[in-house]
Amino acid sequence: MSECEADGHLREELLSSAQCFQGSFLKVLRDTVALPDGQAATREYVVHPGAVMVIPLLESTDRPARVVLERQFRYPVHSVMVEFPAGKLDAGESTLACAQRELAEETGYQATEWARAGVIHPVIAYSTEFIEVWFARGLKPGPRQLDSGEFLDVFDLPVSELLQWCLDGRVTDAKTMAGAFWLQHFTSGAWSPEWQSAR
Repeated sequence: MSECEADGHLREELLSSAQCFQGSFLKVLRDTVALPDGQAATREYVVHPGAVMVIPLLESTDRPARVVLERQFRYPVHSVMVEFPAGKLDAGESTLACAQRELAEETGYQATEWARAGVIHPVIAYSTEFIEVWFARGLKPGPRQLDSGEFLDVFDLPVSELLQWCLDGRVTDAKTMAGAFWLQHFTSGAWSPEWQSAR
């Protein structure tokens, strides 16, 4: 039995769809769906092109591993947030190319090695957004190339301190907290990604 067949008693089927809003890169749809019991319901959600997040590792033989982070004001929550570098995919862009571009633009760093961690879906109740998570190491500093209207601070922190910030509430960004899960398993030796040279 396929996964779709096994989950048939949970699935909703599209009956009709209407576009409510089209922005510069987001749009909002209102769909009517058939529920598993035959009743109809409305689902409103944001269509997002997808994004990447980078966990940049600063490795050294004479001190504990550190990671590169950013502080950025996020208007919807009216707060300066601590987060890993991240950004949305451009049309036709691979996730690795996007990760390399965003790391260089936002932090100035370029990495010699990359490893894919996995995918997260940060807001499954109302958005199609997915974020592919990449590790980067062998970092070499360079100039930043921020987008027009983009303002952020770049800093680094020991891995242990970032994990504590996630526990005590100084980090509440969902993608960064998910990244900390992979990071904790990587630094403990419980999980090993497959590294590849930068292309």
